[in-house]
Parts: sequence; C-alpha cells; structure tokens
Amino acid sequence: MLTVDFDKLDLQPGHLVLDMGAGAGRHAFEVFRRGAHIVALDYSLADLKDVSGLFAAMREAGEAPAGTVAATVNGDGTRLPFPDDTFDRIICSEVMEHIPDDSAAAAELARVLKPGGTIA
Repeated sequence: MLTVDFDKLDLQPGHLVLDMGAGAGRHAFEVFRRGAHIVALDYSLADLKDVSGLFAAMREAGEAPAGTVAATVNGDGTRLPFPDDTFDRIICSEVMEHIPDDSAAAAELARVLKPGGTIA
C-alpha cells in the first residue's frame, strides 16, 4: 500500500528522488516505475538487498523506462551521505517515529532537498 499521494508529489520523469527509510521499497518501486531516478536509503542491509533485486527484476521486465536509474544506499537518516541540494523530491514515509533524533533527520532532509523541491 502506498502512503504517498504521487499526484501531490508532482513527480516528473527524470527527477532525482530519495526514499529515506525505504524499507521493503514500495514507494521506491513506484518512483522507478514512473520514470524518476531513485535512491532507496535504509539502515537495513537485508532490506536493501531485496530492494536491489526487485529493481533489477523490474528493469528486466521492462517495468521502468529506459535510462531510469535505481540505486540502494545503506545509511543513517541523521547523517545522509549526499551533498546539499541533491534531490528534487524526497519521500520519508512512516520513518521519523523510528529515529531517536528526528530533528537531526529533518534537518538532513532539508539540507539535501533542492530549493523548490518537495518532501512527502
């Protein structure tokens, strides 16, 4: 079940999107399917292995537009490994309640979002 309204997110093909706390990847897969470039970040290596495998299967099945990039990154939401102003859109759904220092995570999300970008 998707908990992000992709119409309100105004996701466009070619956007670079961060799914912070991607878990099993449900939102990341929808981003990939819609033709945006996706980085699925999670703290769980096991989840990321599964997400990476599904990205590959989607690509092989033709479920993502040609040229669309999907990557997985292991990381901590309070210390994101990306430069400032990197992402056009950020998804962070059902994640903040699991991060003890949610203020630090919110500051990191704001730091890596491009000016005029959107966080869901």
